[in-house]
Amino acid sequence: MNRLKDNLNSRYFEAANQMTSKKAKRRIVAYVESYDDIYFWRTVLSRFEDDKRFFEVMLPSHQKLERGKKSVLMNFIEDKVGEDMIACVDADYDYLMQGATPQSKKVVESPYVFHTYAYAIENLQCYAPSLHDVCVAVTLNDHRIFDFNDYITQYSEAIFPLFVWSVWAYRTGNHNKFSLSDMARVIDPGGFNVFDPQPSINHLRQKVNRKVRQLQTEFPDNKEPYLKVKEEVKILGVTPQTTYLYIQGHSLFDNVIVPIMNKVCNRLRMERQDEITRTARHHTQRRNEMSCYEHSLQDIRQMLKKSNGYMQSLPFQRVQEDIDRYLNPESQSTHDNT
Repeated sequence: MNRLKDNLNSRYFEAANQMTSKKAKRRIVAYVESYDDIYFWRTVLSRFEDDKRFFEVMLPSHQKLERGKKSVLMNFIEDKVGEDMIACVDADYDYLMQGATPQSKKVVESPYVFHTYAYAIENLQCYAPSLHDVCVAVTLNDHRIFDFNDYITQYSEAIFPLFVWSVWAYRTGNHNKFSLSDMARVIDPGGFNVFDPQPSINHLRQKVNRKVRQLQTEFPDNKEPYLKVKEEVKILGVTPQTTYLYIQGHSLFDNVIVPIMNKVCNRLRMERQDEITRTARHHTQRRNEMSCYEHSLQDIRQMLKKSNGYMQSLPFQRVQEDIDRYLNPESQSTHDNT
């Protein structure tokens, strides 16, 4: 026999809220896809907690160790939705698909499903303006030896034409001809020099141009549909300069940002270690200072995951605007009428 806690829906949480003291805070359950998502969605929801309400961020499964977007969205069939239970998921391409599939339709249209706008949380963890701060946290060296904003802007501009092809392929069912994995292989920047990153960008542009020409040859009548998709993704908030926020998240994290961060942080560590060696008065002081410094170093991946610099990004702000509308529908309707 199914246990009650394995069939929780919004009405259950609503009833539980009604059974508590009138002075008790309203509890809103926010289901997320994985353990890694809990902290991110906590940063989204915290500002909306007050003396009347609080959020509890949790995984959707109470009996089986199921993870992922499908597991979260299964809770949001018609008889389960409600004001005391929400779903918080990665946008993936569902946002860009704009209802072209049943899952996309649920993600973009349900008032109880909230998404990242960016492809995934990993993309926001790689928010370009925050990466120098992450380097400082990892190495305890604030020397700006690399311009992350400039490099990632150029990277985004280089891959934007191919990104439009990718969105078109998924909207039209041609993803078997050009998959996300295909895209990831092409937009991997490969070799990279901290002090001379331009050849990396030039090589990337060449790879992208070759793939675009191949797709143009394979789909010779696709000029108008391509241009239509290009304008539509711009309306949805994608710009050539911010394309990196909307590509496959783990590919960006693992193949682009972490390799760059490794090289930049290695240089910053060496710079700090050279300074300690140069300024130490004797061997014992050098050894002690070096030991102290090395024990203070942090792991790049973990610091990226803990960084909340993305709170300044447009996608994050759009998520918070959606939560605000969900919690205060009357103020939104008043605003619309004015």
